[in-house]
Amino acid sequence: MRRLENLLLFLARSLVDEPDKVEVSGRETDSRVDLTLRVASKDMGKVIGRHGRIVKAIRAVMKAASVKVNKRVNVEVED
Repeated sequence: MRRLENLLLFLARSLVDEPDKVEVSGRETDSRVDLTLRVASKDMGKVIGRHGRIVKAIRAVMKAASVKVNKRVNVEVED
C-alpha cells in the first residue's frame, strides 16, 4: 500500500502549485486499497481538471499500478 500512496503523492504534487499541502491517507483491506487525496482548496481544480479528466487519468494510472500488488484501488479527492 505504501507504494500506491507514494505514487499518488508524486502525481498530485507534480500537478499543484502548493505541493507541501498535498496529503494522502489510505486504508487497506484484503483485496482493496482506499486512498484519499487532500490538496489546497485553490489547487482542487488542477487535480480534478475539466470535466474530471485529470482525476480520471490519475485513477487509471493508480489502477494500472495496483495490478502489481494484486489489489483494487479506489482514489477519492476530498474537499
